[in-house]
Amino acid sequence: MSETKLIDPDRDLSSIPVVALSPQTLAQRVPGFDPAAMAWIGTTGFNAKAGEISLLPDTSGGIATALLGLGAPGSVEGGPLIAGHLATKLPPGTYRLTEGFPDPGLATLAVGLGGYRFTRHRASENGEIRLITPDGVDGDEIRRIVAAVTLARDLINAPANRMGPAELAAAIAAIAAENNAAFDEVNGDALLARRLPLIHAVGIAAAPDRQPRLIDLTWGEANAPKVTLVGKGVCFDTGGLDIKPSSGLLLMKKDMGGAANALALASLIMGAELPVRLRLLVPAVENSVSGASFRPGDILDSRKGLSVEIGNTDAEGRLVLADALTLASEETPDLLIDFATLTGAARVALGPDVPAIFTTDDGLASELAICAEATADPLWRMPLWSPYMSMLDSKIADINNAGNGGFAGAITAALFLSRFVGAGLTWLHADIFAWSANAKPDCPEGGQAQTIRALLALLKKRYARQ
Repeated sequence: MSETKLIDPDRDLSSIPVVALSPQTLAQRVPGFDPAAMAWIGTTGFNAKAGEISLLPDTSGGIATALLGLGAPGSVEGGPLIAGHLATKLPPGTYRLTEGFPDPGLATLAVGLGGYRFTRHRASENGEIRLITPDGVDGDEIRRIVAAVTLARDLINAPANRMGPAELAAAIAAIAAENNAAFDEVNGDALLARRLPLIHAVGIAAAPDRQPRLIDLTWGEANAPKVTLVGKGVCFDTGGLDIKPSSGLLLMKKDMGGAANALALASLIMGAELPVRLRLLVPAVENSVSGASFRPGDILDSRKGLSVEIGNTDAEGRLVLADALTLASEETPDLLIDFATLTGAARVALGPDVPAIFTTDDGLASELAICAEATADPLWRMPLWSPYMSMLDSKIADINNAGNGGFAGAITAALFLSRFVGAGLTWLHADIFAWSANAKPDCPEGGQAQTIRALLALLKKRYARQ
């Protein structure tokens, strides 16, 4: 849960002002401080480095003003979410951002996000930071975003023994109930009767209480523009019979990060009451090892009717997404988005902090890039390079689930998915990491929400009521 509480403006509420300073503005500002404050700044060596904090005392021993260093303009250590440091470096109390913040909205959001701690299995060790929302900042929206990111992080951080397919379904059902959305799920062998064979094949090797399922949430007016989200919900990935090494298993609780991010975005769409017909589809499975495991060399049927040769059982996420994307396409949504912790190749190309996105819609990609910049929610478009489709050729089936040769893994994974998306649909694939390996101002180490703030901004531009 977040350790930061964002509260509405209240002129009568006592609060400590927070001033943001770069090294340049500090030099200009110091003559304006009283002699005691100037002496304190000199004694403590505050230089306004990125994330540096100085607490100026008042005459009674309390805090008169808090100073936040922004770092030099354009510095790598700085950035629009640098204010997240306030959530972890300030002592408990009530604060107000007063001056020097380039974007008070992003600064407020950063404080809200930076206070997150996963406390489901241990007590919090931190007190509460209360931040008064600056004038002109939409506090309600920022609280919704913080709540959605917290939801995603909590789901991803949960250990696999406490976040299996059934628990993920329960979390989605709870969000559906909160928003008066319809909820449905198809479990176990019923997946075969409902023509979802790939989801069944990947998940059927799991224990009886962790059987595969397809989770389906719908919300909004039936005749509104259709926005469909699909999230990869592999609650733990052993790699199947192509089993991962022990080092590769350590973070596999986060392999449902696509589902967590899709649910978080769905909650934001409903919270903002966007006039869309929202559908969320989550194929939730555990890729386990047992006598029922699918095998390398097997040929599996798909909902699409394409036969799939299994080149690697550790390329299971694209299999469950294939059936879900086919199902989603059958009602021809206006916009189809999938989220998946799909390939290590995307991380090799772009690192953990920059998700790869794929789409054939140039306008959508350009619009999303602008939204990503405005929301400090980075992403990068990679090509759906169609000549690489030949890497997925199979001599005995319509397609192989793993590219040959080891090259362009993120691209071939996206190309595989594209075979299951309806012709002519506007589709966006996000290959995310859903994890922060190192603490950042806006996020401790652990589960992370990626691309959802940029996508919310895009959807609001497209669909928000005028």
